[in-house]
Amino acid sequence: METYVLAGGPFITLDAAFRTLRGVSAVVSGYTGGDTDDPTPAQVATGTTGHVEAVSVTFDPELVRGDVVLDAFFTAHDPGRLDGDGDGASDANPTHRSAMFFTDDAQRAAFEASRDRAIEWWDGQVVTTVEPLEVFFPAAAVDQDTAARHPESEVVQAAVAPRVARVRSRFADYSVSA
Repeated sequence: METYVLAGGPFITLDAAFRTLRGVSAVVSGYTGGDTDDPTPAQVATGTTGHVEAVSVTFDPELVRGDVVLDAFFTAHDPGRLDGDGDGASDANPTHRSAMFFTDDAQRAAFEASRDRAIEWWDGQVVTTVEPLEVFFPAAAVDQDTAARHPESEVVQAAVAPRVARVRSRFADYSVSA
């Protein structure tokens, strides 16, 4: 099993998108990249902790290759926006920046290669950072698998569902049934 920690907009979107890929065994929403220990959602929302909303994605590379997981990451959000993935004014804040957090040199190389591929798809408009993972703080249970638990919500219908559909379409060979 392999685990990647990735951030790009509110974690609800990445959480839902990665759950559609066959071979993904766990997706945990949480926070990383900052300097506050065990931050609360309210602390992170202030933008002063340095943390971003992120997901920890664990997958079986025999069932879904790492490059597919990373390409799905760049498909599920807009990596060209510095502080958010384009879901509106409430999305535009530093807690929603696009970032990849590596644990070793192999991950760093894979992340940089995927970012290079994304630069081609997004016409050079990629601001995603590649940073070392210090610590990942899981979010509360209420913030896990939110899209599946609240499919009727306006946020899920307007912002999450279209991005999940884009990932399902592009990675149909790796998609689990809807």
